Amino acid sequence: MSTDQFGLAEGGYVPDPDRDTALLIDGFYQHVAATLREHALPGDLLPAIRARQDELEAANQPMVVDEPARYNLRMTLALVAAYEFLLPRLGREAATAAVRTAFIEPLGDTMKEGTRAMLDAAPDPFQAMVAMSRSREEHAFGSGFVFDRSADDDQRYHLDVRRCFYHDVLVANGAPELTPAMCAFDANWIEAIEPDLHGFHFDRPTTIGLGGTHCPFHFTRNDR
Repeated sequence: MSTDQFGLAEGGYVPDPDRDTALLIDGFYQHVAATLREHALPGDLLPAIRARQDELEAANQPMVVDEPARYNLRMTLALVAAYEFLLPRLGREAATAAVRTAFIEPLGDTMKEGTRAMLDAAPDPFQAMVAMSRSREEHAFGSGFVFDRSADDDQRYHLDVRRCFYHDVLVANGAPELTPAMCAFDANWIEAIEPDLHGFHFDRPTTIGLGGTHCPFHFTRNDR
């Protein structure tokens, strides 16, 4: 079976929200199950967490503004459901760390390797990364996010996220402290970029989840 489960390496990546969300949530719950075993917590908590996710999805349906939002809501509420069960048993710091790890680690290697392979094979890695960003904006994020492109030319692609659907969902469900876990997930593809090799660099000094007014996703060719 291919380790490039998202089909990144072949280029021309187009998100498949149904497939991608299922992969993320399956990996997340497998990691949560391991956390339950590690802390000697009852195994029957896992189906209870999944049931809680279903309840949260039903209660948050008014937030589904378009089809991408449906999948983004599901993914975000999986974190909320697990956090609700882990918080009283592990405490805030350990529960937050457990949810973060369960979200970013299971598919981290495949995302990094797939992104790196795509950039290595591309005639113009900068343009390849910009194309992938545009595809994700259209197919994976949707109108639940608000974007501002402060620079968009052959040398720079500076995208600023002014509204984050993930953060809105977490705030609405009393768990804004989980937003940095969503931000950290991006390191899985960011770390694949090698500026000296690929000819461009990426900057994101802050995010909404870390207290910033917006999330800058800035890709710039090195000669700038």
